[in-house]
Amino acid sequence: MGIAPEFPVTATRYESVLSAVIERSVGPQAAEIDRTGAFPREGVQALGDAGLLGLLSAPNVGGGGESLAAAAQVIETVGARCASTATVVLMHYAAVAVIEAHGPQDIRRLIARGDHLSSLAFSEVGSRSHFWAPMGTAKAGSEDGSEDTVQLDARKSWVTSAGHADSYVWSSRPLAHQEKDAGGAMTLWLVPSKAAGLRVAAKFDGLGLRGSASSPVSGVNVVVPADARLGDDGAGWDIAMATALPTFLVLNAALSLGIMEALVAEAGAHLARSRLQHLDQTLAEQPVSRAALARLRIRTDSVRAFLRDTLAALSTERDDAALRVLEVKAVAAEAAAEVADGALQLCGGAAFRKELAIERLFRDALAARVMAPTTEALHDFVGRTCLGLPLFDAPGE
Repeated sequence: MGIAPEFPVTATRYESVLSAVIERSVGPQAAEIDRTGAFPREGVQALGDAGLLGLLSAPNVGGGGESLAAAAQVIETVGARCASTATVVLMHYAAVAVIEAHGPQDIRRLIARGDHLSSLAFSEVGSRSHFWAPMGTAKAGSEDGSEDTVQLDARKSWVTSAGHADSYVWSSRPLAHQEKDAGGAMTLWLVPSKAAGLRVAAKFDGLGLRGSASSPVSGVNVVVPADARLGDDGAGWDIAMATALPTFLVLNAALSLGIMEALVAEAGAHLARSRLQHLDQTLAEQPVSRAALARLRIRTDSVRAFLRDTLAALSTERDDAALRVLEVKAVAAEAAAEVADGALQLCGGAAFRKELAIERLFRDALAARVMAPTTEALHDFVGRTCLGLPLFDAPGE
């Protein structure tokens, strides 16, 4: 890709760089990416060239050393123009959170300068959205008798940037025990996307986020070095809870917020320019339409306030930080679906057709509900947390 700019950048320069990339390489491609389902390679490469893929990388490897709040700003801003591109970057940032804590320095340096795209490979066919209960196995040694390698086998059900990322942060059952587990016991690995035995099942053809390449990936006899392990054997859930999961949940909420902002802006512009000729008035002059738009604006602003509070809780290590992290994606996902539905109703037939971006944004807004952990799973986690219960039942209960 290219050499990242020097960090840290000022807020003004950071926003200016981001804005320029979006206007030049992300926004103009959004409709076509949605239409064809093509991977947003140009936009992702431009973000890498601008240093934004290395935003969360540490300064000592050449990265931005920026906060989760900065990453949320990126995802929201990109997501308002192209949710597919934002999803790719979101999953990259979630993977980077793990790699920065436990990955090799050479890969960290590549990420910092925008030359390496990664993604999470957690959800599996056998346990579906219950990604915390991997069915995939890890076996010490390989069929050729090598003792310093590990053989991975799994059927991953949803991997963003499948076939396009350079690596996957891959989950498996721990080496120490390969039996089924109710949850919380897993090991993480850094797997090159070109490793022998990996296969992308089919091109992603989804309702929304159509350019995200979120396809199933199977791994059969995938051999990686034993030192490809990220952290201790069996510590994968604790690592994910400290790194990937907070990053994913917060940034997913930021993506929902970006989509909501785009929906409100598109609906407002439609009301301002559309006229009722028999009354010689715009739709914006109708009290019912204004009230409907106000409800969308208030719902969007409430999500922004909740996201800001979540980020504040994390940065100040507040006692309720873990609870806020579990809540924020559920709050934003449900609000985005509500705002998308409201914008569609408010703008009527014009929104149902592709002449407005609302139709595309409506489809993109629904994805967060079903991306693991789903809203239902998060509600259970929040309820358990409020009641002082563990997130998972012990095996056999």
